Amino acid sequence: MKMILRWFPNGDDSVTLQQIKQTPGVTGVATCLPQIPVGEVWPLEVLEALKKEINDAGLEMEVIESVNIHEDIKKGLPEREQYIQNYIKTLENISKVGVKCLCYNFMPVIDWARSDLEHPLADGSTAMAYRHEEVIKMNPATMADVMASKAKGYSLPGWEPERLGAMAQDIEFYKNMSTETYWENMKYFLDAVIPYAEKYDIKMAIHPDDPPWPLYDLPKVITNIENVRKFLSLNESVYNGLTICSGSLGSSLDNDIPEIIKEFSGQGRVHFAHIRNLKHLNEKDFDECAHLSQCGDLDMFEIVKAYHDTDYTGYIRPDHGRMLWGEKARPGYGLYDRALGANYLLGLWEAIGKMKK
Repeated sequence: MKMILRWFPNGDDSVTLQQIKQTPGVTGVATCLPQIPVGEVWPLEVLEALKKEINDAGLEMEVIESVNIHEDIKKGLPEREQYIQNYIKTLENISKVGVKCLCYNFMPVIDWARSDLEHPLADGSTAMAYRHEEVIKMNPATMADVMASKAKGYSLPGWEPERLGAMAQDIEFYKNMSTETYWENMKYFLDAVIPYAEKYDIKMAIHPDDPPWPLYDLPKVITNIENVRKFLSLNESVYNGLTICSGSLGSSLDNDIPEIIKEFSGQGRVHFAHIRNLKHLNEKDFDECAHLSQCGDLDMFEIVKAYHDTDYTGYIRPDHGRMLWGEKARPGYGLYDRALGANYLLGLWEAIGKMKK
């Protein structure tokens, strides 16, 4: 297992590589090129410069999060052929700089949704929060404005400005698409791309839908254990795998996260783990919270133990953190709470290992 943190390049992060290097047990970063428009090829020379910057700080760049999939691929339009070829070329380029794992998602139109990015918690910290009725009342443009106003000037992955203008039109498009057709479009993409993932030795790790229930009549597919089984059956290659995000899947009270981990990590199909906690107010309202089990509804010990028991050798990162101690950062991606989370998870991992001896 390797513990890493997510990091955004080109001055788009309040956290420095030097600070990440000083975090005990953290060996690398999951990074990205958010300046490249969705659907375009990631240039090799830009990736080489990024790798050098990260390596010079004493860290590894083995995970990319993420190369976003153009909406025309998800829609199944004829234009998808060129975007798939661009995606394959990007796979080739990231392989040349030593990337071993690619986290991506197949969520239509909206990558993730929250009603508030700085909800005050009882301890005085702030965190991202979700109130279902508030989100339903928003349209994507309104939600984007709310999130941008609280983003502290940083980019928000999945809410890139060039995508916002087409969101309403895209939502209308999906109203005429069955969920089964969406599955077919996903399989088409996998069958085209996975042979190249095998060739370039890059594990593809799809991220669950966030939250894992329908919004705006959009198809949601990576939402529960049954759907994950169906997804993995679309292409049986081990390179067609998962990012298990405990916070995304754990948003649904119906999902047993340790059991999900045991099944799919046991099959060698989990390549990346996002581990975080959350506190439910009811079935569809929740606050993100500190990583400790006692702070939320998820049992972090059982989650980490499920990975340990299945001999997990992939990448783990603490996911969204709170803003505490006066830190000003991209929502969810400050240094302090994620560093606390990383070392809490590493402590659990060490203790579970020693218990078995």
